[in-house]
Amino acid sequence: MPAVNKRILQPGERIRVLVVDDSVVIRRLVTIALEQDPELEVVGVAANGSIALQRIPQYNPDVLTLDIEMPEMDGLETLRRLRRDYPQLRVIMFSTLTERGAAVTLDALVLGADDYVTKASNEGSLDRSMTRLQEELIPKIKQFFILPGRSRAAAKPEPPRVQVAPPLFLGKPVLQSTKARPKVVAIGVSTGGPAALGEILPRLPADFPLPVLVVQHMPPLFTRLLAERLHDSCPLPVKEASQGDKVDVGKILIAPGDFHLKVAGGGGGGVQVRLDQSPPQNSCRPAVDALFSSIGEVYGGAAIAVILTGMGQDGLRGVETLKAQGASILAQDEASSVVWGMPGAVVSAGLADRVLPLDQIVPEILRRADRT
Repeated sequence: MPAVNKRILQPGERIRVLVVDDSVVIRRLVTIALEQDPELEVVGVAANGSIALQRIPQYNPDVLTLDIEMPEMDGLETLRRLRRDYPQLRVIMFSTLTERGAAVTLDALVLGADDYVTKASNEGSLDRSMTRLQEELIPKIKQFFILPGRSRAAAKPEPPRVQVAPPLFLGKPVLQSTKARPKVVAIGVSTGGPAALGEILPRLPADFPLPVLVVQHMPPLFTRLLAERLHDSCPLPVKEASQGDKVDVGKILIAPGDFHLKVAGGGGGGVQVRLDQSPPQNSCRPAVDALFSSIGEVYGGAAIAVILTGMGQDGLRGVETLKAQGASILAQDEASSVVWGMPGAVVSAGLADRVLPLDQIVPEILRRADRT
């Protein structure tokens, strides 16, 4: 499904939200949480997908929050009809932290849902539930819009420059102009990631000559299921990374939820996975910056770093480090991104060697990987 560019809201205009959930308590909780933000307006609620589809022409929402398990018409069937009849409408799924909830959420993301939030099984108090909703759901709604009073330029501020000293190898800095032959591909992605990865990773051939490491912002369980799905569709083996895994040619490793994925030199010159739960970076664990920084420590500039669709600026600092060492930096373009936050930050900082639509990312990786 092609990406939908950010819509610019006019002065006085608020983001209109339709809340779709079969639970009266959840509908009320989400409504109260969202309406405390002056830039959001809950224009209606619906107890299932069938009712929601009837109310869309009446309420004209910008965003739907969509439960998965509902009577009469569930979230997936509702999403299929939304994507057919209202392709510009943003959809955020409400998922449970269960095996089935995670699996169905991944189905929804592949079908075209823009993002998701997880329902906590037991927050302990109404206030805590409200706070969590506001912290997680509101930014995910706002990421799709340029709010009143903010220009497009203001919505994409110049990222902070990070002063990075080029590392020394044999007493000399690795110069950007003398790129080393790549030994690894590292990919960072967030919002829109499952669909993006599902499009590009199956295009890597079975004889691809490099290891591939991926950080996708997702919680535990989701990352394992994502790896299993990608394994079924890719010529290369795909697995959720484990402590001590060898970083081998022709293998794709996905960072596990709630762990930073890093690499370290192993015995006999090999490279191994190192997982840790050190503090989140950019409010993320796993974080793209954590992976990219360790790539720089182990591989120097002998890397291809790819930044795909996602909210925020995770990956920017790691890219800056890798760029100083001579790595190749590829960024997804705005038109094909669900959210052009992470790649946009890299592009705005002048760090991308190529800015490409999603369908041209793999050909460029192959071109650079085969370079002698």
